Amino acid sequence: MESEMLQSPLLGLGEEDESDLTDWNLPLAFMKKRHCEKIEGSKSLAQSWRMKDRMKTVSVALVLCLNVGVDPPDVVKTTPCARLECWIDPLSMGPQKALETIGANLQKQYENWQPRARYKQSLDPTVDEVKKLCTSLRRNAKEERVLFHYNGHGVPRPTVNGEIWVFNKNYTQYIPLSIYDLQTWMGSPSIFVYDCSNAGLIVKSFKQFALQREQELEVAAINPNHPLAQMPLPPSMKNCIQLAACEANELLPMIPDLPADLFTSCLTTPIKIALRWFCMQKSVRLVPGVTLDLIEKIPGRLNDRRTPLGELNWIFTAITDTIAWNVLPRDLFQKLFRQDLLVASLFRNFLLAERIMRSYNCTPVSSPRLPPTYMHAMWQAWDLAVDICLSQLPTIIEEGTAFRHSPFFAEQLTAFQVWLTMGVENRNPPEQLPIVLQVLLSQVHRLRALDLLGRFLDLGPWAVSLALSVGIFPYVLKLLQSSARELRPLLVFIWAKILAVDSELVVALSHLVVQYESNFCTVALQFMEEEKNYPLPSPAATEGGSLTPVRDGPCTPRLRSVSSYGNIRAVTTARNLNKSLQNLSLNEESGSSVAFSPGNLSTSSSASSTLGSPENEEYILSFETIDKMRRVSSYSSLNSLIGVSFNSVYTQIWRVLLHLAADPYPDVSDLAMKVLNSIAYKATVNARPQRILDTSSLTQSAPASPTNKGMHIHQVGGSPPTTSTSSSSLTNDVTKQPVSRDIASVRPANVGNMGVQYTPHSHQFPRTRKMFDKGPEQTTDDADDAVGHKSFISATVQTGFCDWSAKYFAQPVMKIPEEHDLESQIRKEREWRFLRNARVRKQAQKIIQKGISRLDDQIFLNRNPGVPSVVKFHPFTPCIAVADKDSICFWDWEKGEKLDYFHNGNPRYTRITAMEYLNGQDCSLLLTATDDGAIRVWKNFADLEKNPEMVTAWQGLSDMLPTTRGAGMVVDWEQETGLLMTSGDVRIIRIWDTDREMKVQDIPTGADSCVTSLSCDSHRSLIVAGLGDGSIRVFDRRMALSECRVMTYREHTAWVVKAYLQKHPEGNIMSVSVNGDVRFFDPRMPESMKVLQIVKGLTALDIHPQANLFACGSMNQFTAIYNGNGELINNIKYYDGFMGQRVGAISCLAFHPHWPHLAVGSNDYYISVYSVEKRIR
Repeated sequence: MESEMLQSPLLGLGEEDESDLTDWNLPLAFMKKRHCEKIEGSKSLAQSWRMKDRMKTVSVALVLCLNVGVDPPDVVKTTPCARLECWIDPLSMGPQKALETIGANLQKQYENWQPRARYKQSLDPTVDEVKKLCTSLRRNAKEERVLFHYNGHGVPRPTVNGEIWVFNKNYTQYIPLSIYDLQTWMGSPSIFVYDCSNAGLIVKSFKQFALQREQELEVAAINPNHPLAQMPLPPSMKNCIQLAACEANELLPMIPDLPADLFTSCLTTPIKIALRWFCMQKSVRLVPGVTLDLIEKIPGRLNDRRTPLGELNWIFTAITDTIAWNVLPRDLFQKLFRQDLLVASLFRNFLLAERIMRSYNCTPVSSPRLPPTYMHAMWQAWDLAVDICLSQLPTIIEEGTAFRHSPFFAEQLTAFQVWLTMGVENRNPPEQLPIVLQVLLSQVHRLRALDLLGRFLDLGPWAVSLALSVGIFPYVLKLLQSSARELRPLLVFIWAKILAVDSELVVALSHLVVQYESNFCTVALQFMEEEKNYPLPSPAATEGGSLTPVRDGPCTPRLRSVSSYGNIRAVTTARNLNKSLQNLSLNEESGSSVAFSPGNLSTSSSASSTLGSPENEEYILSFETIDKMRRVSSYSSLNSLIGVSFNSVYTQIWRVLLHLAADPYPDVSDLAMKVLNSIAYKATVNARPQRILDTSSLTQSAPASPTNKGMHIHQVGGSPPTTSTSSSSLTNDVTKQPVSRDIASVRPANVGNMGVQYTPHSHQFPRTRKMFDKGPEQTTDDADDAVGHKSFISATVQTGFCDWSAKYFAQPVMKIPEEHDLESQIRKEREWRFLRNARVRKQAQKIIQKGISRLDDQIFLNRNPGVPSVVKFHPFTPCIAVADKDSICFWDWEKGEKLDYFHNGNPRYTRITAMEYLNGQDCSLLLTATDDGAIRVWKNFADLEKNPEMVTAWQGLSDMLPTTRGAGMVVDWEQETGLLMTSGDVRIIRIWDTDREMKVQDIPTGADSCVTSLSCDSHRSLIVAGLGDGSIRVFDRRMALSECRVMTYREHTAWVVKAYLQKHPEGNIMSVSVNGDVRFFDPRMPESMKVLQIVKGLTALDIHPQANLFACGSMNQFTAIYNGNGELINNIKYYDGFMGQRVGAISCLAFHPHWPHLAVGSNDYYISVYSVEKRIR
C-alpha cells in the first residue's frame, strides 16, 4: 500500500530484540501526506525570469568616420599595421568605394544577428547628418531600442570633455560632437557601440551626462517655476547600454594579422575572428596543416548546425551563454541575455572580445559593467571544440571525408549527469544548465537532455527557478508541439514541475490547446484547469458562486461540477452539468463517484446508490430536508429557487450543498454554509429578508438525514413562519465546540435571531437610467452590515488544496522517501516502536501462560470528567482512552496521570458509542463513532507538545433509525486490510476502505432490528454481527450481496451484548446476551457447541483476545470475570482504597489486547483498571 508498507529492516538483532515482521508489513491508515501535512501550498518564490519589458532593436545607425587614406593626427601607426575594416582592405580600392564597401559589409554583418531591423549608414558624416540620422531613427522606433555604432578610426580620439569627432562638409576640419547632444538625439532605450581608441572616455562622459540629466529632471519636478521646468524635459538614460573597445587610457591593437576593427569583428563575426585568433596561438602547432588561409575554407553555414561552421557557432553560443549565466547576477543576465535578441548576441560576442583583446593588453568596457570572464574554464572547452574541428579540416577539404561531429554536447551532458548523481545536498548550481537547454534543439541528444532536465527540476523549486531564469520556457513550450511519443512522459513531468512553481504559465498552455488540437495538450490542460478550479461556464454558476466546494482538510469530500475526465467543453450546458451531478455522491455514498478524500480524484461505479436516481431512498430523504428548508424559511425567492423540477441542475446542487453543510468535518460544513447563505441572500434581496447570521458563527450543521433527534432547524414541522419570526440562518442553532484541553462541559450559548432589515439594492435604481449606468452605490447605516452584505455576495469557495497538490511536484519525487532510508530518524523511530511492541507481546504472553487465578488487583483508579461510555486500551503504550457523551479523556494507567481531555466535536444531542485505535502498532490514531453515523479520526492525542487535531471526519452511516434503545454506531477495525466495518441502528453493514477512502460494500443484515456488535476476521473474510433481536448472523463479504449471509443463529432470545469471532483459522464465535447466556458457535455448524449461564442483567461485556477470559458488568454494581469454561474467577464490588466504597453501575469495560488488564467504567464517573496479582506481573 504505497509507501506505508515497508519491508522489515535487515538488522542483526538477537531473538529477544527482534521486532515482529507483521508490524512492518501492516498498512497504515490515514497516514499519507494529505493526512499528516497542513493543506497549503508551498511558499512561492519570486519569479524574475519572465521579462515584463521585453524589447527589440528596430533601428541601427552605422556611423563610420574612416577618412580613408588620411590618418588622424593623434595616432601613430606601426608598420606594418592592421588595415582591415569589416574584412576589407581600404587601400585595395578607391577611398570612396572603399568607404561604401566597408559600410555595406558592416550592415551585412549586423543583419546576420538582426535581419529585420532598419539600417541607416552615415559615412564620414557631419554633426548635422548625425543629428538628422539619430532623431529620425528615434522617431520611427518610438519606445523600442535603437543601436548607434561608431567607428572612429579616421578621427582623433575622444576628449575628456565628453566629445567624439566627425567632419565638416569639406573634410578640412575635425568637428567635435558632444555625447550630451548624442544622448538627446538618440533618446532611450538605446545601445551604443564605440570602436575607437580611448573609448572608455566616452563611457565615463556618458554616465556623467546621464547623471546631470537625472538631476535636471528632479529640479524641474520639485520647482515648476525653475527655468529648467520651462524647457523640454531631457530623456532619461537609465535604459541605455554601452560597449566600448578599450579603457579610457588604452589604444587599439595594431597587429597586422588582425583586423583594424578587431572589436567590431568580435561583435559581428565572432566565429571568424575566434578561429583566426586561435590559429595565431602557439597551441595550434599541435594540429599540423592548419593555416589562416585554410580556416577561410571551413565548409557550412552559420545557421546550419549539421555543418562544421554551424556546429561551431552552436557550441560558441552555448559556451558564451553558460559563462554569462554562471558569472553574471541573475537580474543582469535577464536584462542583457534574455530581453533583446540583438543585445544578447552582442553581449555573447562581447565575452569573446574581452578574451581576445585582453591578450593584446586591451580591455573592452561595457555599461552595465560585467565581471571578468576571459579566464572562465568553459573557454577551454571552446578551445577543445575548435581543435577537434580544425584537426579535420585538411582531410575534409583535400580528401572530402565526412565531418565527425563534436562530442562537446554529449560530454557536457555527462558532466551534468555527474553533478546530479554525485553532488552533495548543498552545492552550487550546475554550470552546464544553459548547455542542456541548447541540447534540446538537437534530436540526437534531446531525449537524454529531457531526462536529465527532469531530474534536475526534481531537486526542488529552486531548481525550477534556475531553469526558468536560464530560459527553459520557450524550449519546452515548442517541444509540446512535437509528435514524438517518447518525449511525452518526460515533458509531462517537466511541465508539472514548472507549473507547480509558476502556475501563471497555464495561460500559455491554454493558447496551445486552441492552436494545436492534440490529445496530449488537451488532456494536460484539462488536468490543470480542473485542479486550479477555474470558473467553468455553466448556467448554475450564476446561482451559487463556485459549484465545486473543495475541502482543504484531509480525507474529505471533493464534489466537482464536472465528471472526472470528461471533455472541458462538455460542461457548457445545463444538461451535461446535471448529468455529471447525478454521478456525484453524498458523504456516505462516496463509493459511487468520488471518494471522501480530496486525494482520490477518480470515479468508481462500485456502489449502487447515486444522488440522482429516483428509486433511491436517499433521494426522498434529501427532498424532505429541502422541504423543511422551504417551510422554515422566510425567503420567498428561495422557495422559487428550489421549487423547480426535481431533476434540475439547481436542485441537484442545492441537495449536495445541504448534505455538505451537515458534514462532520468543520471546514466542509463551513464552506458549504458560506455558499448556502450566499445563495439565500441573493435569492431574497427583493423580498426584504431578515438579516442572515454571519458565516463565522455558522459552524454547526444538522445531520445528513432527519431523525427524531436530528434536524435542529428552527421551527421544524410548523406552519410557514411570519417575517418577524423567521429563521436566522440555514443551519441549526448548535455551534461547534472548538478542540480544547479544558473541561468540555462548557458550551457556547445559542446564537439568537437578529432582526435588522435590509433594503434591496434593486429598490435604489431610478425608473429610468442610462443603459450602462452602474446604478446607485449600496449604502448602509452600519459599516458591519456592509461587511455582512459583502461576505454573502462573494461566496467564492477557496481552499489550499490545489496549491497543496501542486506542492507535490514542487518537491523532489525521485528522492528515496525518508521512511525507506535505513539511517533516517523516521526509520529509527519505527524500529524502536516495533521492538517495543515485540517486548509487550512477549511479556504479556509470559504472564498469561503462568495462568490467571484472580484478576482483582486494582492498579489504577481515577474520576473521569464525564460518565464513561466507551473505554479502550492502547495496545502497546500505558494509555487508556475513556469517552463520555461527547469528549475523550486519556489516562496513563501506570502513572495514574491524566494525559489529555478534549471535545470530540459531535453535536450535543449525539453521543460517542464506539472507539478504535488505528495503526496501534505504529503512529496511532483514534477513531470515534457517534450515534448520528459520523466518524472522526484524531491524532496528537495524549501528546504534551501538540494539541489534538482532527485528521478526517465523514458520515459513516446515514439514516440511523430511531429506536427506544439504540445501539448507536458500532464498528470493528481490520488493521491488516485497512477495512472499517460499521453498523448500528441501521439495516446494513457498511464497509469502508480507508486506503482508497471510499465505501466498498453495503451488506444488508436481513433483520428488522439494530446491530449491537461486530467482529471480523480478515483471513477468512467473515463478519459476525450480533443483533438486538438476539440473532447472530455470519456474513462472507466475498460473496454476492444476496448470498453473503452464510449463517444465522437464533438461539439467544434477547439483546446481544457481545459477539466475538476468534482471529485464527479454526476460530469460533462467542456471543453473550443480556440474559447472561454465553454461547459458542462453530461457523461451519448450524447450532451452538456449548452454552454457559452467567449473571443476568448485563450492561457491558468484553472478551480477552489472548487469554481465555471474559468479563461482564451488570446493573447490580459489580464486575465478574470468568474463564472460557464459564467458571467464575472473581467478582469486583468495591473500590480499593476508598474504605470499601461500592462500585457504581457498570457503564463500560474492556480488556487490554495483550496484558491481562481490565478497565471498568461506572456511572459514578470512576474509571479503574484491574490486573493479576503483583507477584505474577
